[in-house]
Amino acid sequence: MTTASDHRSGFVTLVGRPNVGKSTLVNQLLGQKVTIVSDKPQTTRTEVRGVLTRPGVQAVFCDTPGIHKPRTLLGERLNDTARAALADMDVVLFLVEADGPIGRGDAFIAEGLPKDRTVLVVNKVDRVGRDRVAEQLVAASGFECDEYFPISARTGDGVDALREHVLARLPEGPQYYPDDMVTDVPEAFWVAELVREQLLAVVQEELPHSIATRVTEWEWPRIRCEILVERDSQKGIVIGRKGSVLKQVGTAARAQLPEGAFLELVVRVDKGWQRQPRALDRLGY
Repeated sequence: MTTASDHRSGFVTLVGRPNVGKSTLVNQLLGQKVTIVSDKPQTTRTEVRGVLTRPGVQAVFCDTPGIHKPRTLLGERLNDTARAALADMDVVLFLVEADGPIGRGDAFIAEGLPKDRTVLVVNKVDRVGRDRVAEQLVAASGFECDEYFPISARTGDGVDALREHVLARLPEGPQYYPDDMVTDVPEAFWVAELVREQLLAVVQEELPHSIATRVTEWEWPRIRCEILVERDSQKGIVIGRKGSVLKQVGTAARAQLPEGAFLELVVRVDKGWQRQPRALDRLGY
């Protein structure tokens, strides 16, 4: 960790309801993929840090689970993770949607945010017209945030201006991570997340929350990844007819790994793991 009187640095947390585009925005801000994305709510289950380093400044962007009304112990822990990530943050990016109502869930999140350090981000402006964006900005003004930015994390519209604004707000501080480091996510965790991302893209709507993934063996180039489901009936869905789903998932995940990687996928039933403290501890949630 280096120090310099003319160097600025800080931590930037992204918060919001599930599926507002936090992970997509983190990847867009960094210019590369460091966290998985999906159209399924609660895709992000842990705090993921992405590092942007430029001459004289370093920003650490913290992606967090969407804050929601929990139905399981897993949901409660996801909320706890998101709130804990707000501690000692230099900037908070509070995301709301341009194409959805700003409601009680957003207001609940806003109540716990530091107004003088919170930037309100209206995401998904590519889905609506200018009048709708203006309406959302007016509605969000009631949260009394420090600044307001309309953007599209998917297309990148407005993200450059947001990035420069965030960097300009960072206080004087040391460089926390090496120049070439873009995330602090361990490799094994990243591979497990890639597998889960591909599963979310193909499985049925009710199944995503019942899926967990973890790497159980790593002897490069061989990687063994375990896929957990909660019921026996879900195991067949994840495997697919004659292994078709596993094959599709494995091929897509392997394409994002270094050449030569051998990825073995194994499906196991762990009944009710979302509600079992020991299972959640084992999975790192």
